[in-house]
Amino acid sequence: MTHLHSKRLPGPPPRGRTLAAVVGLVAALTLGAIGQAKAAAPAPDRASGTASSADRWTDRAHGFASLDGGTTGGAGGKVVTVTDQASLARYAAAEEPYIIRVSGAIAVEPFGLDIVVASDKTVIGVGDSGEIVHGELHLNPGTHNVIIRNLTIRDSYVDGDWDGKTQDFDAIQMDTVDHVWIDHNRFTHMGDGLLDIRKDSQYITVSYNRFTDHNKALGIGWTTNVLTQITIDHNWFSGTKQRNPSADNCAYAHLYNNYLSAQVDDGDPVWTYGNWSRGHTKMVIENSYYDGVQHPYQADATAELVQRGSILRNTAGRHDEWGAAFEPQDLYDYRLDPASAVPALVTRFSGPQKRIGAVELHVPADYPTVQAAVDAVPDGNDSAVTVAIAPGTYRAKVFIPATKPRILLRGTGQDRSDTVIVHDTPAAYGGSTGSATVRIAANDVTARNLTFSNDFDEAAHELNGEQALAMKTTGDRIVFEDTAFLGNQDTLMTDSPSLTTISRVYIRDSYIEGDVDFIYGRATTVVERSVIKALSRGSATNNGYITAASTWKGNPYGFLITRSRIVSDAPAESFHLGRPWHPGGEADAVAQVLIRDTELPAAVKSSPWTDMSGFSWKDARFAEYRTYGPGSAVTADRPQLPDADAATYTVANYLSGADGWAPQAHH
Repeated sequence: MTHLHSKRLPGPPPRGRTLAAVVGLVAALTLGAIGQAKAAAPAPDRASGTASSADRWTDRAHGFASLDGGTTGGAGGKVVTVTDQASLARYAAAEEPYIIRVSGAIAVEPFGLDIVVASDKTVIGVGDSGEIVHGELHLNPGTHNVIIRNLTIRDSYVDGDWDGKTQDFDAIQMDTVDHVWIDHNRFTHMGDGLLDIRKDSQYITVSYNRFTDHNKALGIGWTTNVLTQITIDHNWFSGTKQRNPSADNCAYAHLYNNYLSAQVDDGDPVWTYGNWSRGHTKMVIENSYYDGVQHPYQADATAELVQRGSILRNTAGRHDEWGAAFEPQDLYDYRLDPASAVPALVTRFSGPQKRIGAVELHVPADYPTVQAAVDAVPDGNDSAVTVAIAPGTYRAKVFIPATKPRILLRGTGQDRSDTVIVHDTPAAYGGSTGSATVRIAANDVTARNLTFSNDFDEAAHELNGEQALAMKTTGDRIVFEDTAFLGNQDTLMTDSPSLTTISRVYIRDSYIEGDVDFIYGRATTVVERSVIKALSRGSATNNGYITAASTWKGNPYGFLITRSRIVSDAPAESFHLGRPWHPGGEADAVAQVLIRDTELPAAVKSSPWTDMSGFSWKDARFAEYRTYGPGSAVTADRPQLPDADAATYTVANYLSGADGWAPQAHH
């Protein structure tokens, strides 16, 4: 079987306001470098060009946390959602890997209690509202491979103890750990430090966090062994006094694109400062922005500090620079934004973000099969989970049960043909449903940039059940974008759990091929801006049927094929547009199919609709509207939708239902 690549049919041009927004954003990031101290031009492979959110975060660690095997957190483990302290503590301390989603605010008792986080964990806030209140996340010695993201940790401050001397209530504390990524969190108003990285912890990255309303922000070190390697980038230190950070005896401390503003001004001439390279630390600072900071960067005589490209506003005190330190680009690739853009970037993109809580499960990097990743999604899943599938051919069946909604299957290749899920089961070996390569029973599932195939070779076998489905859906609100469905008989079945239950499927910018009844079922289904290929079976007179709808008679909307193109390698006048399917002789399954604004090939018969199993096509609801091409000539056997009804049979009306679903509005 062959199929077309992802060359989508033309669509409307981008709206003017979208283009204007992009231009404005680029302009904001190309501000002049007036006031830069020793302004350094970013390296071409690390320079910033835009500030779209897609460029600002991924679920993969960067910097030092990406080295020596990398930091993947709970990848490969189950996904769980917690809303209470007991569940958070249980999963965080478990031996096995977990991706732990924190939904809403969890108030920790007793006040200041440690929640122990064990190895191989991701703790991530759902949306931007995941919070840990009055408590600390604590990583004990030997802990490794931990990701803490998208959380607010706040309010364990002890009244009157500004210096944090009575209680050790940090937001996060870690001792002698390795491979930890702290990303997109907000830390504020705690009882000691906000973030303490201590006792020879290694391979650490701290990125896109907000440190606010506190005395001691971020401390690193507390031994003389000079082992810690740490990346600190795109953080916002605002309303803090010291440790922004304090880096004591770090082998490598790479600070870039951080924003220090509104420093606490209590008249302390020594312990109010920005960045401090202490002991034997080697520190490199690049393209940061200091506004209203005393001692913006300083170094002990035994330490080294290289600074380049930063902007200083309203600063005073020490600006120490000596030694060669190290070259970060010799250790890892990174994105270096212009210092002038840092305030806008960091205030916008630091701290918890609504979109980050959408978990991404990688196949096969973290889960060996697509099914393994699906199985990791919790039953009753209440927020989006992406199964990101690397290019390759996956010969296996996949089933998404009704208990696992809100899944996105996404191929990560350049083309939908790069990532193929395929099997070769015919109906003779498991029934029509059992033949399906992929089955989707859950609601709110989307598939994008993928190929689904059933490569059973019907020409090579004489079987009593040659139906071989590439895809079967029974869930509601299913979307296929830039996908391909490959097969012969019964390639794509869009169905519902029962005759009178209405499920909706939206297929856009896709490709579907087959020969007999290869788009069929009772779901309300829209195929838009897609290519449908009717395959020849070698007959001069009848090569098959494109549709076989079984719409419930109480549902006015069955199949709509619109703004698409039907192509065929079959001889002229040898293909039907469809026939009415009454499963098991069900009289109330009355097909509804409309083909509108679509090109038809010469292979389409001049009488394109036909009977099935004793049911007349004339009793079904078949029609065309403004079809064109060599196979579109109107005859007496080709019902045409009246112009007066055209406004009723639209994509929006097919899909909206009682809940106003409008997936087409996102394009």
